[in-house]
Order: sequence, then structure tokens, then C-alpha cells
Amino acid sequence: MIATIVNVAAILAGSLVGLLFKSKIKKRFLDLIMTTLGLCVAVIGITSVIQTQDILGMILCMVVGALLGEALRIESRLDSLGEKIRARVVKTGDGSGFTDAFVNASLLYCVGSMAIMGSLEAGISQNYTILFSKSVLDGIASITFAATMGYGVLFSVFPLFLYQGAITLLAKWIAPLLSAAIVTEMSAVGGLLIVALSINMLGLRQEKIPIGNLLPAMLLPIIYQPLAAFLQARF
Repeated sequence: MIATIVNVAAILAGSLVGLLFKSKIKKRFLDLIMTTLGLCVAVIGITSVIQTQDILGMILCMVVGALLGEALRIESRLDSLGEKIRARVVKTGDGSGFTDAFVNASLLYCVGSMAIMGSLEAGISQNYTILFSKSVLDGIASITFAATMGYGVLFSVFPLFLYQGAITLLAKWIAPLLSAAIVTEMSAVGGLLIVALSINMLGLRQEKIPIGNLLPAMLLPIIYQPLAAFLQARF
């Protein structure tokens, strides 16, 4: 858990620095930075997507995951959670802005192969290299995210701690289920979610993509890949 705690500390420190300097940066610069971040996030997502070795599987996981997420109303539940946190800590200001920052930052920090593989390495062999590297990247990114998106970024450490912490603690049981192929496809699906996030950040759609409802798709390669391998072996 030490590596996850370091990751949380790095994000908190970076977010506080970003919030400290937010008032000193003119709005037009913040808008430009936000656009630049959106483009960078798109590249990060595309980099993960192109690693897929099973495009059909990725499509199926996305479609089924979207249906599951919509049925479970994950997006609205995340928004509700963000609003409850905002109501407790920020009495004034843009509630939707806080919630967007909380949800977007949580997704950015949790979705990706570094979070999965780093937590597994930490739990199985106490190798913290990946998560320490991720901590540096997240800490630097959080400075800009907090400066442009606000206080919500600060509270993204809670889902990050629960997510990475759970994988670390359960690593010895989870690792046998996650082959290299499964992790690659989970990362690819996660990359699509990050691309969707960049579309929202850039305001390319009138209505935002409900990314929370797509989250189940990231877990479906755990089921799909063994099933596909079984069917291929039989037919």
C-alpha cells in the first residue's frame, strides 16, 4: 500500500500547488491550457487503444459494458457522489464544475495499465517502481488539472486509493486472472474511455459522453479473452 499512498500524496501536493496558482493565471491562459490538456489526454488514450490485438473483442466489451453501465446508472451515481462531496466541502461556486473535475480526474488517474500492473507488482513482489513512476506523472499532471478544473481534482485521490489499494491487497488472487493479453485489452478499452474523456474536455459534443456508464467495459476483457480463447480452441 506504500506506493499507493505515495501516489495519493503526489496528487494532493500537485493539486494544492495548482489551486494556489490558479488565481494568478488569467482565464484565457487557463482556457488554452484546458484545450491543450484535452489534446494530450486524447494522445494518451489513442496510445493505449492502438495496442489492442483484438479489435472485435474491444468493440464487444465497449457495447456490452455501455449497456451494463447504463442499466446501473453509474454516471448519475458518480455525479451524485461528486455533488455530495462538493456540498460538504465547497459551499459556493459551480457545483457541476466540481463534479466534472472529480469524475474526470478520477478516471484519468485510475484508468490505464500503469495503475493495474503497478498495483499487481506492488502486491505480489513489493516492486513499487511502476507506481512510483506513475506518482511522479500524476503529481505533475495534477498541478495543471487543479489549476484548470478546480477543487474536484483534489478529491480524486479517494477513488484512486480504493482502486489501487484493492488491487494491491488482492494481487495474489487477481494476478492469475490477468494474463498479458487481458491487461493489454483492458488498457485498450481504458484508452477508449480516455479518448471519450478528451472529447468532453474539448467540448466536441453538445452533450457530454457519459463515461461513467462505460466503466464496466474495462473489466469485461477478463471474461471475454478466456472465453474467446476457449471457443477458438474448440472451433
